[in-house]
Amino acid sequence: MINIAIAGAPGRMGRTLIKAAYNYDDANVKVSAAIHRKKSSFLEVDAGELAGIGSVGIPIFESLESALEVVDFDVVIDFTLVEPTLEHLDFCKQNNKSIVIGTTGFSDDQKKIIAEASKKIPIVFAPNMSVGVTLCLHLLKQVTDVMGNDSDIEIVETHHRHKLDAPSGTALRMGEVIAKQLGDELADRAVYTREGITEPRKPGSIGFATVRAGDVVGDHTVLFASEGERIEITHKASSRLTFANGAVRAAHWLSEHSNGLYDMHDVLDLN
Repeated sequence: MINIAIAGAPGRMGRTLIKAAYNYDDANVKVSAAIHRKKSSFLEVDAGELAGIGSVGIPIFESLESALEVVDFDVVIDFTLVEPTLEHLDFCKQNNKSIVIGTTGFSDDQKKIIAEASKKIPIVFAPNMSVGVTLCLHLLKQVTDVMGNDSDIEIVETHHRHKLDAPSGTALRMGEVIAKQLGDELADRAVYTREGITEPRKPGSIGFATVRAGDVVGDHTVLFASEGERIEITHKASSRLTFANGAVRAAHWLSEHSNGLYDMHDVLDLN
């Protein structure tokens, strides 16, 4: 049995993760704990009722520590915010628990903390848990190899009005994949704003455009434009379930793997 703890359970993603875990096609996967923050109005509320799937007998705990005093779990799935995620990561490291991290917005130094923790516990860390996005990242390597040096490359992403980080973690990951295939770091090629620029587009740059509007779950398009033709690779998410299902799949996959830092390419065996 693979017991999962869901961080940020009352949030939109947390509720979707609970639903995804209960609908997962392996009966050996189940949610055994759900947490929020201290003094939350959701404490002691049934996690299943919160997710709209009916009572499951699992109350919302105020922390992973308090949950572990009552129930056991093998892996934590975390799509919360940077600071809580780092706290949960430290808990997992101290208590020998695996963790799936879907939170975005980490600095380079914070990513190093995650990498260091992976020497002690298994971690799946990906800015996007979608199977479709992972396949898009795989395709981007192939397109970049053929067209990258002869194209203007632009990444356009759209998310709901509540998203905090910009560009999105997925958009940045797309840029990182492209830059790496071109033999560079993204920082050497990225252009995040063109306000005030009064000269032609710099050859070899990777441009980003960010849109925040309405309730868009997540749209990403990478444009390779050359003279006379262009290729667009687009992924559109219409439901958070696509990310939640991928995260639960990653949690299941982690149960069979040892310490290390993995991403969805590993989970889908695309490396």
